[in-house]
Amino acid sequence: MRRKIPSMQSLLCFESAAKHASYTHASQELSMTQSAISRQIQQLEDFLDIQLFTRTRHGMELTVAGAQYYDVIKPYLIGLEKATQEVMSHKGLGGTLKLGVVPTFATRWLLPKLHVFNARYPEITIHLETSTKPFLFNEQMFDAAIYAGTEQQIHHWPGIQTHFLMQEDVVAVCSPALIEKYFPNAQKLSPHNYDLTPDQIAQLPLLQQTTRPTIWQEWFEAHHIQHAKADVGQRHELFSMLAVAASHSMGVALIPQMLIEQELHHQALAIASNSLLPSNRAYYLVHSNQQPSPILNKFVDWIQHEVKSISVMNADSAQAIR
Repeated sequence: MRRKIPSMQSLLCFESAAKHASYTHASQELSMTQSAISRQIQQLEDFLDIQLFTRTRHGMELTVAGAQYYDVIKPYLIGLEKATQEVMSHKGLGGTLKLGVVPTFATRWLLPKLHVFNARYPEITIHLETSTKPFLFNEQMFDAAIYAGTEQQIHHWPGIQTHFLMQEDVVAVCSPALIEKYFPNAQKLSPHNYDLTPDQIAQLPLLQQTTRPTIWQEWFEAHHIQHAKADVGQRHELFSMLAVAASHSMGVALIPQMLIEQELHHQALAIASNSLLPSNRAYYLVHSNQQPSPILNKFVDWIQHEVKSISVMNADSAQAIR
């Protein structure tokens, strides 16, 4: 059966005319005559049996149906152009993987490790775009996403396949200088690890996360502490912003440990307490439940190997401390 797809030439002419609201500008962009643009759009209107443009005193204007059609086809034309550029540049031997990622995970955990993936698979190019909320893969041009959330959120995300990466182990961190200011006799368990009690943590200024406004309240409740001002303190949206504020002695923050390894290594931050926040959040790699591409399979295998390697290293470090 012949598919109901209009000619590519007519679609390109329509997209350009709709973008510029002008047949003249479309003709200049596509190096065609204005009459040729008009004929192509007329053929498209005949094919669709709808009017796409109306003429006004100021030029051409999309109809309601025309605007809807433009919004629908635009991402597909962009995707087709990118796919063509990709196969031309890689000669079919590699490709591009577009990932949606939560911002701090991308900058603090993934980006510092991507050179390993690039060295192993130089034919694959990774594009990262920040994404903090679930989306539908058939509506957005992502091949996969790294998402931080609960198992329930993942369960209610339709049309996906998931790969568990790691639990979100949230720890209380601040600068060593802040601990020394409030508790000069505090003992270190390691160069970047103290073990203040929950009562001592309650005496420090708190740094709040805008997107998780009750996180400190949850921490104190988990440790049976009544803190009347658990929601008071500077507020920052991202974990990376909290890390900077904490490293400058502005307060103590709750941050996943894997996102602040550099600050801990350079002793800009210290783990203030070994009392963790029991968390039901985790990091997942998610993608469409359709058959994944060989490129995506390579990335899945690589990131799972990285996670396992780091888990072994952390377990060895914890054993050494004990």
